[in-house]
Amino acid sequence: MNVVILGGGVIGGAIAYYLSRKGLPATVIERCDIACAASGKSGGFLARDWCVGQLQEPLALLSFDLHTDLPGELSQDYGYRRVDTYHVALSDRRTITGDCSTRSGDWIDGNAAVQQQLGDTTTTAQLDPGKFTRALINQACDNGAIVRFGTVEAIEFDQVQQRVTGVVVDNERIPADAVVIAMGPWSILATQWLALPAVYGLKGYSITLAPSGPVAPEALFLDYEDAEGERHGPELVPRADGEVYLCGFSGSQPLPLAPEDISVDGAECERLRQLAGRISSTLTEATVTRQQACYRPICEDAMPLIGPVPGAPGAFIATGHNCWGMLNAPGTGLAMAELIADGQSRTLDLGHLTPGRLPSHHFGS
Repeated sequence: MNVVILGGGVIGGAIAYYLSRKGLPATVIERCDIACAASGKSGGFLARDWCVGQLQEPLALLSFDLHTDLPGELSQDYGYRRVDTYHVALSDRRTITGDCSTRSGDWIDGNAAVQQQLGDTTTTAQLDPGKFTRALINQACDNGAIVRFGTVEAIEFDQVQQRVTGVVVDNERIPADAVVIAMGPWSILATQWLALPAVYGLKGYSITLAPSGPVAPEALFLDYEDAEGERHGPELVPRADGEVYLCGFSGSQPLPLAPEDISVDGAECERLRQLAGRISSTLTEATVTRQQACYRPICEDAMPLIGPVPGAPGAFIATGHNCWGMLNAPGTGLAMAELIADGQSRTLDLGHLTPGRLPSHHFGS
């Protein structure tokens, strides 16, 4: 069985990995580089019970538990660890106080107030997203998968066989019994060839910092009120290698054709740097090691698209994970591998997440 996965992000990597465990080495097609978009620029925060009551709740529960096992399965270290998680408030307009008696550390010593514990080491964790994505794909390649760099120009649909039969990459046809669209927000490009629900891209800025001292394994979700009274929700995630990740401001620019064309607004990144210094003196003089931007994929109902493409046997889609792509990648990969290899997902009921729940669009000729 020839399986072609379009997209070298964490979702495509997870599908390739779990397919390889079933003896089905896939071909992964990537235009730019592995983890070149949101999969390499996210916070890598994981939460077991933050999707309760949503359509993706079973997926999140399964995925968080799979994350527990993956460090022992993958040959590369990617900084997975359990963390405590807190809600922190700060304002440019007023003094905010707070007390969270569950904390014992003192690295949060700025004018930010710790107000509530949101998770502990039984329910929240984190990892380095780029390293995790590459670990998945490298393990899949060790099991026989192939990564090919190029631009997808067409998904072939045979009108006689009434099924997808391959893809065209840089003018070369690659035959396929199954094609998986896992291109994040760029999955919208596949509507040139197949009828699919719309996938949008939400732009966000982030920086990484090299702090001047140790930072405890505590993820912070911030409620920040700026001088104009506008509220923002930055997220700060320290990593196991000592790096600190901070995101929090959005952009309105439309999705470019390719990840390498994403623009980075230095002013927004500078706002993040200044915000970091207000949280902790350890971050006041921290060196900014990266300024970056990415688009996270989101559908009309903010839930993932996972399953077969209606009316196109042999075509599958896995995208639209919004801010939970890193969390939900393992469950998505396992369920998709079962669906492709065995005809159905036995581990996870995908019924509520399949593309058929949303209106489809086809912009092909």
